[in-house]
Amino acid sequence: MRRILPLALLLVTVAASPARAIEEGALLDSLQYRGFLYFWEQANPANGLIKDRSTSTSPASIAAVGFGLSSICVGVDHGWVSRSDAAQRVLTTLNTFWTGPEDSLATGQIGYRGFFYHFLDMGTATRTWSSELSTIDTALLFAGILDAKMYFTDPVDPTEIQIRSLADSIYRRADWNWFCHGAPALYMGWKPETASNGGFGGFGFWTGYNEAMILYILGLGSPTHPMPTVTWTGWTSSYGSTFGTYYGYTFLACPPLFTHQYSHCWVDFRGKVDAYMQSKGFTYFENSRRATLAQHAYAIANPLSRVGYSDSLWGLTASDVPPPTGYNARGAPPSMNDDGTITPTAAGGSIAFAPEVCIPVLRNLYDNWHVIWGRYGFLDAFNLTNVWLDTDFLGIDQGPFVLMIENYRNNGVWTRFMRNPDIQTGLTRAGFVPFSDAVIEPPPRGAGVVLAPVSPNPSRGPAILRFLLPEPGRVTLTVMDVGGRQVARVLDGETTAGEHAVRCDLSALPAGVYHAVLRTGGVVQTTRFVHLR
Repeated sequence: MRRILPLALLLVTVAASPARAIEEGALLDSLQYRGFLYFWEQANPANGLIKDRSTSTSPASIAAVGFGLSSICVGVDHGWVSRSDAAQRVLTTLNTFWTGPEDSLATGQIGYRGFFYHFLDMGTATRTWSSELSTIDTALLFAGILDAKMYFTDPVDPTEIQIRSLADSIYRRADWNWFCHGAPALYMGWKPETASNGGFGGFGFWTGYNEAMILYILGLGSPTHPMPTVTWTGWTSSYGSTFGTYYGYTFLACPPLFTHQYSHCWVDFRGKVDAYMQSKGFTYFENSRRATLAQHAYAIANPLSRVGYSDSLWGLTASDVPPPTGYNARGAPPSMNDDGTITPTAAGGSIAFAPEVCIPVLRNLYDNWHVIWGRYGFLDAFNLTNVWLDTDFLGIDQGPFVLMIENYRNNGVWTRFMRNPDIQTGLTRAGFVPFSDAVIEPPPRGAGVVLAPVSPNPSRGPAILRFLLPEPGRVTLTVMDVGGRQVARVLDGETTAGEHAVRCDLSALPAGVYHAVLRTGGVVQTTRFVHLR
């Protein structure tokens, strides 16, 4: 049940609430902890299943379980749960998926052919809501399972040994070729009601750029039933005309931000490219960064058509929306189903890509929008244009908060997940090769402000940052490390119009990759460069 508030009441509630200033680290700690708490409390401890959403009647979502397994590992590292309690919960969950009944029957089953139904009954752990055997949701589940395998590595603890064994067994049971059904692509789903005709009727293939990268990588990396390598090239060849320039940023577009986030929660795409992205000159990580910055620019450009949009209040992805629609995918650019609904996980899930524009949203929401804050952090969504406030927390919202904040802060999930040999096999079979960090990517453009790459400097002395300002205004120019932390403030003040070249002495910093960030008039521009000592 979701409630609707009169717009005046919602705005008065916000205006009357005193700001709750909070230090950045404490804010991120709180968001991660409350996300972890969702996965720990909204679970059935008897079978490890986790609710899709925080309502009493909600079924389990296997994607939420995948996010939850990784979040429990994060919880151990932060001291929110003991390692032994976490390991026991994870083992219980894996036992449920390994021993649950699998058959082509329409009822009483947890899955079929090694894949699992999208929604499961919280008590019986069997198919509910006549849901589909879902490839993408199974992939998100597998990601959490394999991440747990890489986390619980004690060589003698019997619980952790069982976790690793079950993780491999569950992943290796999946028959990826069956889900291709003879095609050079993977079907989205299957239902037993039409099994006599194959069961794939009504489901299309995974084509076009979207969240399916992790799905194909898992299928290609399977040591038992791997998909042929042609599935990856077939998939990338279906990207079509979505590569373009939107609000000044050139990237491969898919409007809802979750499509740019989910695979990256586990797979570290920095420093590597497949044939498609090599032809474009930058990585999928950089692509997601540009998609985030473009949505930020879209919000700044549309403050009147959508109530509330600003440089620190935006977020278009999949979420609940005002009745009667229910749950819907939305995004921009290009604009898709934008009805003014703001979803906090859009910024939270992109924090590792563009912290300079995402953290201000999270701070604004926490400081000033108390009405959307609760036990598990931010509620799913709210809408000022259509006067609506959600009352539910969603597992697939909380997961990106926990995992991407962890990756932003210490590369934690990325580091262990990328050690999995099956993931490395999947990336290799997809054709990923190293992409040198020394390559300076073309700077994005927006709103007439251009920040050029750092000029070459063979002497390794002070770098020169160049930018063009079309009109006078206040300019802030800073340097951030790859973790999004500010390491230098180069310029802060009123600046004349025209071209500028600013000396940037980074001699005190270690050699490495950095980002120059220029802010002026609500516009944020970034460019990557390599600092040599």
